[in-house]
Formats: sequence, structure tokens, C-alpha cells
Amino acid sequence: MAKADAGRIVGKIRAQLKTIDNRICRHPYIKALEAGEISKKSLQGFAGHQFHIIGSDLRSIAQLINRHGTLKSRGFLVNLLQGEAAAFEALLKFGRALGLSETKLAAYEPAPAGVAYAHYVAWLGCYGSDAELAGAFLVNFAAWGANCARMGKALRKRYKMKDQDLFFFDLFAETPPEFEKAALGVISVGLARGIQPRLIVRAARLLQGFELLYWDTMAEI
Repeated sequence: MAKADAGRIVGKIRAQLKTIDNRICRHPYIKALEAGEISKKSLQGFAGHQFHIIGSDLRSIAQLINRHGTLKSRGFLVNLLQGEAAAFEALLKFGRALGLSETKLAAYEPAPAGVAYAHYVAWLGCYGSDAELAGAFLVNFAAWGANCARMGKALRKRYKMKDQDLFFFDLFAETPPEFEKAALGVISVGLARGIQPRLIVRAARLLQGFELLYWDTMAEI
């Protein structure tokens, strides 16, 4: 399979998920934040959920590295792991700005729907393939990043938060252009190895569904 085949699969996924992507990027939670209507308690809930999600994703990606460490995708996976580690440290700063220490973040009790995303990534880490994870993250990061960019702007404008406390959002605001190329490479090699395209499509569809569920949960806390 050539990279063009991987590109066609991702293009198909993006077309199929356009409606749900629009729902994520036009979510009422983001609009309410931009209007200054989200409470500090709700923002603390956002931080608390992200603490559990990123902490879980770190272990999930590490598990996939353990399973796929001899494959060509190891560099892509290691970069993902390093990015998650940086996000975790940035999240701690955001939490402190909201009056939450790491101990308090760890003690935060998440809603089941709010961490469903992380549970599925954990499933991919244990049972999925590098190609499935790459496809799911490639599609997901665009919508997640767009919302993070808007949150960063709103928190600066409406909530007067400082730049150093919002690095978490800046990290995700723009996906590096080389990420898509690298992800397509992982998908391509996975296809050549025998990973079925339908599994990559399924992984992206499920992860994006859990992403929407996350935002719905944020709007309720």
C-alpha cells in the first residue's frame, strides 16, 4: 500500500465524520466560554478530567510502544508520548492557576462519559494497532486543536488568565504540519502489514464520538 492509499482512507474518514466534527467545533461549551459564562468550578472540572485523560493516554501510548517498539512507527509513537508528557506538565500549571494542586487534580472524581475517550485510547494501547491509533489521532487532533485554540483566546480575553498558565491550550492549538505526514506513514506501513482499513475507519469514528461525549460532559458540570 502506498501513502496515497492511506491518504484516501483518511480523506474518506474526514468526509464521513464532517457532521460530528462540526458539532465538536461549534459546541455550546466553547460558545459559553467565549461569552464568559463558564464558572471557575466548571473550568476546574475541565482540568480534572484532562488530568485523568492525559495520565491515562501516557500509559496507553507507552503500552503501544511496548507492543510495537520494533516497528517503523516507534519514532511516531515516541513523539506522541513526549507530546503527552509536555501536555501533562502544562496542565498542572493550568490547574494551579485555578487553585488545584496536583494532589487535588488526582483526587478529582471524573464523570464516566468525561473519560470515555481515555478508556478507548487505553483499549487501542492494549489491543489496537499503531495504524489505528495514528488514524484516530490524526482525525481527532484537528477538532480538539481548534477548540483548544478558541479556549486559549477566551481564557485570556474573558478570564484574564496569564500566558504561562495557558500553555496547555497553546500546545494543541496547531497541529504541526509534519504530524500528518508522519501519521500517514504509520497508516501506510500498517496497511502493508495487513491492518484492515475498516479498523482504522472504526477507530477514528469511535474516538471522535468519545470526543463529542467529552464536550457534552463539560457542558454539564
